[in-house]
Amino acid sequence: MFNYVELFIAFLIALVATLLVTYPVKKMAIKLRAVDLPNRRKIHTEVTPRLGGIAIFIGAFLGALYLQPAHEHLPEILLGAIVILVTGALDDRYSIRPVVKLTGQLIAASFLISSGLIIERITLPFIGMIDLGFFSVLITVLWVVGITNAINLIDGLDGLATGVSTFALASIFIMALIDTQMMVAYLCIVLIGANIGFLYHNFYPAKIYMGDTGSNFLGYMIAVVSMLGLFKNIALFGFIIPVVILAVPIFDTLLAIVRRAYNKESIMIADNKHLHYQLIAGGYSHRKAVLIIYAFSALFGGLAILFSFGTITTALIVTAFVLVLLHIFAELAGVVMGGKRPVVDRLRKLLWKMKKSRDRE
Repeated sequence: MFNYVELFIAFLIALVATLLVTYPVKKMAIKLRAVDLPNRRKIHTEVTPRLGGIAIFIGAFLGALYLQPAHEHLPEILLGAIVILVTGALDDRYSIRPVVKLTGQLIAASFLISSGLIIERITLPFIGMIDLGFFSVLITVLWVVGITNAINLIDGLDGLATGVSTFALASIFIMALIDTQMMVAYLCIVLIGANIGFLYHNFYPAKIYMGDTGSNFLGYMIAVVSMLGLFKNIALFGFIIPVVILAVPIFDTLLAIVRRAYNKESIMIADNKHLHYQLIAGGYSHRKAVLIIYAFSALFGGLAILFSFGTITTALIVTAFVLVLLHIFAELAGVVMGGKRPVVDRLRKLLWKMKKSRDRE
């Protein structure tokens, strides 16, 4: 059984440690010239230090030290995290080639696979459990690399990746508590604490960015905890749950791949067409764009929890709701229907009528 006092103390250790460690990390980033320079693609207009992911890692590590988790895969998880951090730090300082970053991610994934932490089977609705066999290694690599890059791609606005990853981890944490998956809960709670501690420095206007050091580390760790917990769940919709939790970054990544393939551009080259940039282009302020994506991330996290513990009927209703939410989100970002927003406009009119009706009363 969980000791909730211990979990809370570990959360506080991770939060306070990250909050405090970020100050010297910021000074170090400036000294090393690991900074993000403004350009046409980016929103910010001032030189901002990177390497914030180092503070997140230190805070989470100290929180985990207090809990002293024991797990057969833990050494390889830590080794993979270190490889991800080093690769991200090199990119934050020297802007290394995409293929080098991918190599680091593949090495990190190989540590997990060598330890036996792989996605061996998935559970699909109306089909049941599917043993992946030889393809388990390929699926594991695709999951780790895919989620790592999904969080990295959504790290385009102040506090965005920090918040999105926190909502995802919070959803997995709640499910871990219900399923009594101790290792998953331990990792999630210290990562949540570290994220919140860093968000103090990272929310708009950000004083420091997590950089690839942080976004790749958080993406890697979310992939890891989902493999430890969600993919081990043999529930009817076991495979869909992590996809729902990460619906926003996955949706953004898929759109980016399709967009770049259609335009005959390299999928490895960054652009300013991501959902968060489109929200700003659509007239939303920097802060509002971030809060909108926070709201959708929280909704998807809550729906994933319902998905996990509901009946088949509940799961089907949640699926339909997820698709509607994705469409509304796409309309807000102006990436569907030529920028038209029929569903959003109708909802706004409905809310306006409801408000007018209440005012009359």
